[in-house]
Amino acid sequence: MTISIIIATYNAAKTLKRCLDSIVPQLTNETELILVDGGSKDDTNKIIDSYCDKIAVHISEPDKGIYDAWNKGVSKANGDWVMFIGADDRLAQNALVEYLDFINKQNLEYDLISSKRKMVTMDDKDIYEVGSCWTWPHCLKGMPISHPGALHNRKLFKEIGLYDIDLKIAADYDLLLRKGRNLRTAFLDMVTIIVSEGGISDSFRAIKEYYIVLKRCSELSSAKAYLLYLNMLIRFSVKTMFRKIGINLHS
Repeated sequence: MTISIIIATYNAAKTLKRCLDSIVPQLTNETELILVDGGSKDDTNKIIDSYCDKIAVHISEPDKGIYDAWNKGVSKANGDWVMFIGADDRLAQNALVEYLDFINKQNLEYDLISSKRKMVTMDDKDIYEVGSCWTWPHCLKGMPISHPGALHNRKLFKEIGLYDIDLKIAADYDLLLRKGRNLRTAFLDMVTIIVSEGGISDSFRAIKEYYIVLKRCSELSSAKAYLLYLNMLIRFSVKTMFRKIGINLHS
């Protein structure tokens, strides 16, 4: 097994079928699909059951949020690489083929392989593409990679642990920053995931949680962490102001 895809769900019936329909046709004997549901009250689990012959693991029980669900998924994963996809995201066409080709052509001693994501409006109009390689110290300015659609070496979780479930937005950033400058990365220069705008990671709450993560970084002084936080806050405030007049800034 090469790639394990983990999807966390909770009352995701409105978007889940579209998500699964983007993934299931791409599955091969080198990939597996894991669904971890938080005890949904809508038709989420009925939708999951309708794909039961394509799903390796289906868990449905109360959890403590998306990162708790992801941790459960990692514990069930058999793949050498783990990908996380939101229940309202879509896997781009040929994404798994491209990733498998990338992996098979290289002698990979990486912790992370990232790619690009396409951001779209709620009515599915393209906005922009974003995502780059994790590099030090650029990563201290915020999450440079597209976390949805990226591949995490399963050994990374054994080395540095799982997601911190006390964090609600930035635990993915926290996980990677634990290894920081020593994180071994590669970059697949293509869109592998399609994501709708308006997620919780695009908020002032997220910036505040990034600050918590920066303060934990052993390579940063308190003053440096605060300055980086202010920089994030200013950049996000500017983007928010431009967005109100219909201009999307993403750098």
